[in-house]
Formats: sequence, structure tokens, C-alpha cells
Amino acid sequence: MFRSADFDAHEEVVFATDAMTGLRAILAIHNTSRGPALGGCRAWTYETDDAAVSDVLRLSRGMTYKNALADLPLGGGKSVCLLPTSGERPHDFSAKAMFESLGAAIDRLGGRYITAEDVGTKPADMLAIRRHTKHAAGIPPEHGGYGDPSPFTARGCFNAVKAAARAALNRSDLKGVHVALQGLGNVGYRLAEHLAQAGARLTVCDINGDAIERAERELGAAVVGTDEIHRVDADIFSPNALGASLNADTIPELRVGAIAGGANNQLATNANGEQLAARGILYAPDYAVNAGGVILICGEYYGWERADIDRRVDAIEARLVTIFERAKADGAPTSEIADAMAEAKFQVRRAR
Repeated sequence: MFRSADFDAHEEVVFATDAMTGLRAILAIHNTSRGPALGGCRAWTYETDDAAVSDVLRLSRGMTYKNALADLPLGGGKSVCLLPTSGERPHDFSAKAMFESLGAAIDRLGGRYITAEDVGTKPADMLAIRRHTKHAAGIPPEHGGYGDPSPFTARGCFNAVKAAARAALNRSDLKGVHVALQGLGNVGYRLAEHLAQAGARLTVCDINGDAIERAERELGAAVVGTDEIHRVDADIFSPNALGASLNADTIPELRVGAIAGGANNQLATNANGEQLAARGILYAPDYAVNAGGVILICGEYYGWERADIDRRVDAIEARLVTIFERAKADGAPTSEIADAMAEAKFQVRRAR
């Protein structure tokens, strides 16, 4: 792992198991120079254990940059639960019991890591985790929390699309702007709703047939296959599924002026940011775009007023404008500018 391309001087990586509940989890703390490491729990069926390790290392590093750029008093961390396939799952498997075991593992870290929802988890899972630790947020409102953070993530993503349209298309509004939207999960569908309400034209894809049918019916969206969405001739490409969708294979096929979406780790490698800039495609760095949810989670954990949370989410648009302006002035990829702005806010540690 220390020689892995995804290892970035992480402070701590913990493997947690519980044979009684079926827990197989990895918890990664990347950097705590600004405060405790916050990052959601992803529950996923990984093809290999190495894929899970790579995912948690990349995601936890990304959280350090996201939290720092958003000026939150937090470091970066992440956890992943390796879910068994349906054929491997014992008949008495209980997700609730598994997440309770994860809560105990998180508590053993003594507050160095705070978890919340991510892909594959929901507020009820956070309640199960909270049975064994106080270091979890995203709790349902009826239990004293702020609830599902995805509406705030989607709102920040919508602000980012507006900023990208203004910078790349010289558009003051989104009426008639064609957005190719990849992924209609909790964040993606809410973003699609915002875009439709603003008058944007949507082309969408997802592996969930129900979500596709709903987008067609409710939002008037056109539909393409998941392997076609990045080739759609549109104004803006919005990745809202899993990471690494911008890579050496997809970037040459893009037919858009800008990219702004809520997925984490959209660039497969750092070189992909340079490739986008060379093609003249404006890239809104993912961790600047999708910070709305973690802002809400931070606010819940520290007891902030909702007005303060709203102000911080709305600041995403202005922050992206700054990134775009600096990138243009310096002739540098927006991904490099965002990294430099984030790194100025936390203590960077490099592996020797």
C-alpha cells in the first residue's frame, strides 16, 4: 500500500472486520492539520480488495482538499464498507448490525474521523453507527440532525453549473443550455430538477431504469446509454456517478465547452486536467463543486445556524469564479489552481 499510486502520506489506514456482523471496512485518515478528518462512508460491492483500498485512499485525499478549499475546520478522511454479493451474503445478514460494528470501529479512533452518508448509505445507517459513537453526522431531523446532505450538494452543483456557463459560454442564465448529465442518484436527480427549472435542456443516463423513466416523464429529458453520455454534443457535461469518468479514453470524445458535476475524483489522473485545458474545455474541479453536502455535515456536527450553512454553500459559485479567473490569468489548468488554493490552507505532507 505504501507504494500505491493512490497513497499520499496518509496519516492512518485502518482495516476493520467483524465476523459476527459481516463487517469488512477500510477507514482512511489522510490529513488532520485543520481538524478531525471528515468524509462519508461508502458501501459498495468492489470487484477486488485492491479496488476498495484505492477508492478509500483517493476519496480520503479528496476530502482533505474539499474541506480545506471550503474553509471548513476539518481534515480529510473516508471509509468504505465492502458489501458481499447477493450470493455471498449469509441469510441472516443485517446491514444495521454491520453499521453498528462500523460505529464501534470509528469510536476506537477517538474522534480523529467523523463519518456521514456517501454512495450506498443513508441517514438510517448513520443512526446505526451512532449507537456506538458520537462521531457521525447526517442524522435524520427527527433525531436531532440536519438529515440527508444531498440536496445541499445538488444546490452547490447547480451554482457551479451556472458559474461554468457564465465563464465558458458567456451565458447569464441556463435557459436553452444543453447539459449532458451522467448519473441520476440522490445528487444527480436533484441537480437535474434544478437545471430543468432553470430552463436547461437535458440529456441523461443512469443504470437505474426507474430514474431514467422519471427524468423523461417529469423533466422532459432525452436519454442515452451510459457509454454514450460523454459523447453527446452539448454545452456542458455533468458527471454525477462514480469517479474517473474523465480519462484518456473519454476526454478526446467530449463535445462540450465546460464540465461541472457532483461526482468525486472525476479526473482519472492529474494529467487529465492538462488534457482538458489543452482542448479548451473549462473544468470545474469536482471537490470545489460538490462541497455543499460536507458543509451541511460540518454545520450539523459543530451546531452551526442554517443561515451560516446556506451562506457557505452559496459561496461555491464565487469560489469557482476565482478558480476560473486565476487559471485564465496563469495559463494553468483549473485543477492545478484549485489544488494550490486548497494546499495553501492545510499542512501538506509528502511521502519521502
